[in-house]
Amino acid sequence: MTLEELVACDNAPPADPSPPSGPLRDPDSVVLCLLAIDEEEEDDIALQIHFTLIQSFCCDNDINIVRVSGMQRLAQLLGEPAETQGTTEARDLHCLLVTNPHTDAWKSHGLVEVASYCEESRGNNQWVPYISLQER
Repeated sequence: MTLEELVACDNAPPADPSPPSGPLRDPDSVVLCLLAIDEEEEDDIALQIHFTLIQSFCCDNDINIVRVSGMQRLAQLLGEPAETQGTTEARDLHCLLVTNPHTDAWKSHGLVEVASYCEESRGNNQWVPYISLQER
């Protein structure tokens, strides 16, 4: 299963745009952090500081991290509406936290594969693996 398939199959449109509550605020339920950025944003110092702090938190809490480029493709995978002449404000997709319930019965095969990829990358001294999402 690819990262694109994982994101697409685990995606559900939010019913409520208010901030998450309950288990989503529990770092123990977070199993993956996607840090998404496009090439033109690489020089944004504030965003880089933000990413550094998030990476530190994730490392301290044993949360896998993946850097992703291709924000437009990521938005498509997440079912974001296309911007129409500036009337639709896009959500900030720079940091996505993927959660998983604490029960073994809910383990996702895709998440296991991503975790294995992250572990393999760390073994090759690539502490934060990088994936480029291509337009289709």
